[in-house]
Amino acid sequence: MKIKSVLLAAMASLLFSCSRNGAVLRNTFEVDAASSSVEWKGSAPDHFHIGAFDVTGALTADRYGRIKSGTFRIPIASIRDFDLEDPLKEQLLTHLKSADFFNLPVYPEARFQITEVQPYHQKEPAALDGANMLITGDFTLMGQTHQLRFPAKVTMSGDRIQTEASFNLNRLIWGMSSFSDPEQPLYILPEVGITLKIRAIKTNE
Repeated sequence: MKIKSVLLAAMASLLFSCSRNGAVLRNTFEVDAASSSVEWKGSAPDHFHIGAFDVTGALTADRYGRIKSGTFRIPIASIRDFDLEDPLKEQLLTHLKSADFFNLPVYPEARFQITEVQPYHQKEPAALDGANMLITGDFTLMGQTHQLRFPAKVTMSGDRIQTEASFNLNRLIWGMSSFSDPEQPLYILPEVGITLKIRAIKTNE
């Protein structure tokens, strides 16, 4: 029993040492909602609208700032428009929340869960200068989950992680198919421009 106790103590000491040296320890970072957003740009052939959503969530990273996992939530009710004045602004937002688009009463939020983060060496041109990571995850919108992958610029400074990315999202993949016929009077392009601006603050010591 004494030998067993000594072995257990040694194993605990080893695990603690590894954790303190960064091999096991992962830091948790909470999204700073006040300074984070998911910006969007929806376009028709002859005009476009721009706006943003709020975003909440958290991610984990090692002591070097390498992201290991993360889950983010986007409340659809937070959608905003930046280019119109009322009453046109309110009309647009009401329409976007309807069954023609996000169907807010049925699907009140979108979610993104990171599944993999790899170094990005810009073998292909990225929409954002300085992109250094390739982020892969499962994006859930309107009850459908599909893989989403995009280059991002990830930087760590002290107890903060900043993530920026710009990419196009094909709304048809997630079943948002209204106004997708180019022969109709109102045709909205399938590709929606997305710009991520995520600031996260470390919550554990």
